[in-house]
Parts: sequence; structure tokens; C-alpha cells
Amino acid sequence: MKHILGSGWQVKPAGGATGEAYIAQYGEEKIFLKRNSSPFLAVLSAEGIVPKLLWTKRLENGDVITAQNWLNGRELKAAEMNQQLVAKLLSKIHRSQELLSMLRRIGKQPLTPEAVLEELFHRTQQNNQYLKEIEPYLDYLSTHIDEVQTDQFVVCHGDVNHNNWLISEQNRLFLIDWDGAMIADPALDLAMLLYWYVPDEEWDQWLRSYGIPLTHSLKIRMHWYIVAQTIESIYWHCERGQEEQAKYWMNYLVQLDKQIYH
Repeated sequence: MKHILGSGWQVKPAGGATGEAYIAQYGEEKIFLKRNSSPFLAVLSAEGIVPKLLWTKRLENGDVITAQNWLNGRELKAAEMNQQLVAKLLSKIHRSQELLSMLRRIGKQPLTPEAVLEELFHRTQQNNQYLKEIEPYLDYLSTHIDEVQTDQFVVCHGDVNHNNWLISEQNRLFLIDWDGAMIADPALDLAMLLYWYVPDEEWDQWLRSYGIPLTHSLKIRMHWYIVAQTIESIYWHCERGQEEQAKYWMNYLVQLDKQIYH
């Protein structure tokens, strides 16, 4: 990374799962670098959803390096996810025609419930741990697939974990780490955010800030997606030998039984 910036810059890894992100500093100046970031980072930057994109450089080996303004701020805490600020930014993302057009231009196809279920069955064939426990939930997803059909497809982030929400010292909110972006039912993002962070009794109020009512259809779709996402989390941790985390999500899946909407 140093040869891209020139002499005098100090570069260190920024952490994260991919190991592709870096922090570069020259005196008081600080920037965030990433290798092969999402190709629609420029649109996200223009929309004010991520910190400002400064430049993009393609290397001889084909890798693309992006540089963004360093954000003086912090990650949101789990308890802060029920704020209006979060609802309004997610609403802006889901309503953005610019983001949707960009994802379509780079070849993204809408993620259907059938594709989600097919991927889970594929993972099941590769990983039979917890198979007996998970089978009834796969049956639930199959049985209710007709109830979650929608013609409303938007840009979804896919991982609205509180660690991906950054708030600046000026109280500006950003959503980062767009590598898993997809075109999907907005219920996919809403399910994760509401089930993980917002008490049931506050869903209606939170969704009013987001801009839609809490309908019976939305409840069904969100529940379907949170079950699917939880099964995916179990497999993800099993595949990496992370038994404790897999067990945590298995217990969470059992708890979801109490909230099934028909």
C-alpha cells in the first residue's frame, strides 16, 4: 500500500474479516484504504451513505484500491439502533433509485425467496451438523414460501449489524461494509434490524420513522427472512468450527418459534 501513497505515509491494517482494509496516516492527515471494495462505492459516497470517496486506483494486477475520508466517530451501540436516525438512513437506502440502477448495471439480479431456500438446502447437504434440529425450520420456510412473494425489490445491505453503523462527531450517520449488497425484499434488512435490536412493542413506531406501516404481510416476510438468516448463521459458524457461536444461533432459532406469524 505504501508505494501507492508515496513516502512518509504510515499504513497499518484496519482489522475486519477480510483483511483488505487499511488505515494510512501522514502527519495529521488520515485516510481509509480498501482493496477491491464494492464497485458502487462512488454512488454510496455521492448519496452520503458512506464517508466521502477521495480516489480510486487500479493496480497492475487488476486489484482496485479506494481511499475514503477517515471518519472521526464511533460505531453505534446495540441500544442505539432503535433511533430515528437509523430508520431514516435505511429508508433512504431502500428508496434510492441511483443505488438500484447501479447494482443492476453491474449485473445483480433480485434475490428471491426460492434462491434463499435453495442456497440453504445446498448448505444442508454440505453440513449435517444440527440437521435434525434445523429440518423443521427448513420445512417452515418451504411451506410459507408463497406468503413471502413480493414485487418490491430494493438495494439491501445484507448485514445491518450495529458494528456497520458509524456516527461522526457531527452526528452524521453512515452505513459501511457494502461487500454483501444485493437487490432483495426490504424485509431482509428490516428483519435483522428489528428482531435483533428493537423490542416488538416499538416496531410500529420505528417503521413509522422508516416510512411504512407494520402490516401483517411485512410481519410474515420479516419472520421468514430472520429464520432463513439464522439458519445461514448456524451453518456459517459450523463451517468455521465455531461451535459456541453455532450453538448460540441454534438457541436463537428455537426462540423464534414463539413469534411465528401465520
